[in-house]
Amino acid sequence: MSENTNPKKSIVQRVLTGFILGFTALFCIIFGGFPLLLLLMIVITLGSKEYVQILQHKGFYPSLKVILALNTIMAVIAYFNCKSLMPMVFTLGVIISFMWVLFKGRQPYIANVATTLLGFVYCSWCPLQLLFLRDLGTHNTSSLQMIFKTNILSAGLGYVVFLLLLVIMTDVGCYYSGKFFGKHKLAPVVSPNKTIEGAIGGAISAIILGMVYGYFIGLPWYHSFIMGSLVTVFAQIGDLSESLLKRDAGVKDSGDLLPGHGGFLDRTDSYILTIPVLYYYCLYFVQSNELWNNIIAFVKGLF
Repeated sequence: MSENTNPKKSIVQRVLTGFILGFTALFCIIFGGFPLLLLLMIVITLGSKEYVQILQHKGFYPSLKVILALNTIMAVIAYFNCKSLMPMVFTLGVIISFMWVLFKGRQPYIANVATTLLGFVYCSWCPLQLLFLRDLGTHNTSSLQMIFKTNILSAGLGYVVFLLLLVIMTDVGCYYSGKFFGKHKLAPVVSPNKTIEGAIGGAISAIILGMVYGYFIGLPWYHSFIMGSLVTVFAQIGDLSESLLKRDAGVKDSGDLLPGHGGFLDRTDSYILTIPVLYYYCLYFVQSNELWNNIIAFVKGLF
């Protein structure tokens, strides 16, 4: 009997997996705090394993143990919002990565140190900033709230939902725009199926949705437009970045843990770079005008 995959079964698996993942993610995002941390740690841990496996196909051997140890330390710091400790963690990461190669590593030494650090930044540091984004506008007053972060409603919840909706819309818009109008390849070496027309269609769809959603959560139109543009652009860059890693390593999917979807990195690649970009914009330009005022003051000082 043929080993070919049943297309209908594949579609059912894909839809069912997507529904379960989406419902779980939405629950954790709405409640924030510890449920969101737990979700992130599961995704980060499995994504880190997939990252190491991808790099091993290339002949590099980053340390999964070092990456996971740094992931755990950074997760605790991010959860309790101890941002002053972050430089220490990065410094510690550099030192431990070199020590691991010195005492237990193998060739290629330089690449193994570099890919270990990249794994920590790419698989942990960037996605963990979703905790910062979710907590924007949250005011914890009691010790219980500080530990479990029980506040549900906050500006951060609106920003995270904004992020989720626009990444999904970007994906849908790119697919259908590329299917019906795609002619010119966007990045033929990295991702042959993506087109410039698809990228533009996805961006326009996401920005329109961002303007509509931003109106309902009280964002000024210019913030909605800028945030929508940032999300859709970096969602596509994130997708291409993971495709670059897989293409260079000669693998099709990052893993096979998610039926019909591939691996965890395949499903989260559009969020990895988008999360920190949106967080810093919301922090410095939406929640506060301090950075913008400093930039204006600096420019005026030049003249």
